[in-house]
Amino acid sequence: MRPFLFLLTAAAFAADGPKVINDGYGDFLIVPAGNFMMGDNFGDGESRERPAHQVYLDTFYIAKYEVTNADWKKFESDPAYDDVKLWPTGRVVPKDQSPYWTQAQNHGGATPNSDNYPVLGVNWDAATAYCNWLSRKTGKKYRLPTEAEWEKAARGTDQRRFPWGNTIDHSYANFTGAQKFDTGQVVGFYDGSKHGDLQTHNGASPYGAMDMAGNVMEWCQDWYSRTYYSSSPKKNPKGPEKGAYRVLRGGSFFFEGQDLRSYARSAAWPSFQAFRMVGFRVARSGE
Repeated sequence: MRPFLFLLTAAAFAADGPKVINDGYGDFLIVPAGNFMMGDNFGDGESRERPAHQVYLDTFYIAKYEVTNADWKKFESDPAYDDVKLWPTGRVVPKDQSPYWTQAQNHGGATPNSDNYPVLGVNWDAATAYCNWLSRKTGKKYRLPTEAEWEKAARGTDQRRFPWGNTIDHSYANFTGAQKFDTGQVVGFYDGSKHGDLQTHNGASPYGAMDMAGNVMEWCQDWYSRTYYSSSPKKNPKGPEKGAYRVLRGGSFFFEGQDLRSYARSAAWPSFQAFRMVGFRVARSGE
């Protein structure tokens, strides 16, 4: 049985590279408006990933990297962290509640040389508060990506299985067995450069986003429904109006390679704080 957290638990490059914006909080890559085919077109997934269907999305921006410990420290050190208006339920998650922040084996943010590792164990509420904080800081609309936006950013418009193509091994992504201890890797590690004895390939998505397969699972904006694809809107779908769980995408360092498919779906309770393999990536609305 494939992992399913808590529930059983295009190319868009210009000639000189991807279009990038930066409001002072990291690089964001443009994903241009248009159609793409969403869902399992290979027939190797789960029923919740079907039917494959055409979706139109407006232009948006996706973060090049997952949110890091260094990024999270900026939020936690800002007095605005305790502003209940930033938090979707009005409940601020205590700063000392992360169970991994002080763990060296997980490169927690309070340990040395950990700034460029992904922040671990952030729940949906906290990830949303971070996005709201970015919006306040910049005057732009930052948010979690919708599930459809996440998938398009990960696989582009040519229906590939993974961000880089249709096959996978440990030179492309961080999944189980990539390290002696399965945990997060430095964001952007699989960028096509040589790391020790490992010659990595270019693990980027068609738009230049890194680590959209493996490393940490990433929260999406949507409520989860296993049957949503049968009735979802054809333009800018945003998920069901309500639910018990929020969508997670991308697989993690604790998944098998085949479960890092760009169309694989998972979900978890949004306020639960103890998932070691969960982080997030930010999106920005287009202008």
